[in-house]
Amino acid sequence: MCAQTLISNGVGASVGLEAAYAQAGGAAASALGQRLRLRRHDLRILVGAGAGAAIGGAFGAPLAGAFYAFEIVIGSYTPSAIAPVAAAGLSSVLVVTLAGGEPYSIDVASQSSPDAYQYLLFAALGLVCAVLGIVLMRLVALAELGIRKTQLPMVLRPALGGLVVAGLALVTPQVLSSGHGALHLDLATQTTLAFLATVFVLKSIASIVSLGCGFRGGLFFASLFLGSLAGQIYARLLGLGGVELAVINAALVGMGALAVAIVGGPLTMSFLVLETTRDFGLGASTLAAALVASTVVREQFGYSFSTWRLHLRGETIRSARDVGWINALKVGRMMRQDVGAMPASATIAELRSRFPLGSTSRVILLDAAQGYAGLLMMASAYGEGVESDTPLQQLAVNREVTLSPDMNIEEAMRVFEGAETEELAVVAPDGAVLGLLAEGYVARRYARELEKAQQDLFGER
Repeated sequence: MCAQTLISNGVGASVGLEAAYAQAGGAAASALGQRLRLRRHDLRILVGAGAGAAIGGAFGAPLAGAFYAFEIVIGSYTPSAIAPVAAAGLSSVLVVTLAGGEPYSIDVASQSSPDAYQYLLFAALGLVCAVLGIVLMRLVALAELGIRKTQLPMVLRPALGGLVVAGLALVTPQVLSSGHGALHLDLATQTTLAFLATVFVLKSIASIVSLGCGFRGGLFFASLFLGSLAGQIYARLLGLGGVELAVINAALVGMGALAVAIVGGPLTMSFLVLETTRDFGLGASTLAAALVASTVVREQFGYSFSTWRLHLRGETIRSARDVGWINALKVGRMMRQDVGAMPASATIAELRSRFPLGSTSRVILLDAAQGYAGLLMMASAYGEGVESDTPLQQLAVNREVTLSPDMNIEEAMRVFEGAETEELAVVAPDGAVLGLLAEGYVARRYARELEKAQQDLFGER
């Protein structure tokens, strides 16, 4: 992945290097943790610390790196994780400095400290960035889908993307690679509103095409660049209406807000701006815009860019919070297989002969093809007024509602809630009956696993 990202960025594809940094740091930490045989919770912290340290070292921002680990990788601020993650972030920046490395510092000074009225304007900028972030994430997915529908061979897709990006670069070279140099250039020079809008549109297209055509990289730095452009355009448009807003400040706030909309991590981006400008007022403005952007994206879209791409590939996660234990608890692992079965065409007399009262509480009914035909509660079979020649099919319940073995525990609980029943059959895709699962067992298992997760969260295990 790191080699692919380096090649993609080196040839000018409009992707960022931060994916390689984070994955290399996290992978190194994971390899070390597995070698030391760490527990799952400790390994998760170590991986978060590795990824956060890589980001902190790359940008020369230890606090931003630490909160990247908390918000993007670990998914929560755990007391047991504060010390190792903070130590990793500080150490990475120190090592980069001692090694003579040049971080991707965004060395821009704020123009003025914002007042209360400007906080409202920046919050509105956060709303604008939320909309832009959702549009960009959906367009990346549509681009990937469109490229797949062309049935173009995988080896030719990057060539197609390269041709498109090269054509855009003829208009402005700012669309190439991550755009770090272009960000500084646009902040340092006076450019027209039309030029800023053109660069924003072309950079967006270049990033969408690059990712859709299979180039490897992330949208972290692209979102910073696009956010700075969006902030400048926003301030210039307000200026046309007679509303004064410092362009540099708007660029920095927009940079953080759009990055939050796409990548996530409001505190991560707020600390990145704070460590860049050392202006607490502007850092607070960025946090206000970031929180608005994060809330709108979560409510209206539900995913960050990374989790959205996982969702498109069949994963069910919606955030960085660890849901591995939920996905690991499949219905197929929890079901009972020692359940009696009877043909649905059999009679009550045949059932009573095979299953005396008290031997079992329910029986699975099978159709002529040995497929699922419903559940029969033994209490109803031995009830008053039930004739011995009554077909079992007449007393069957839950004929249409079943569970599949690949459902996770949350999905199973939703099915139980909708069916309002205590037990359901587990049926394979081909209709074969695999077993039975009780709602009470599912609830107890969920509560037990949730308690374990909470203990891990607070470092009590």
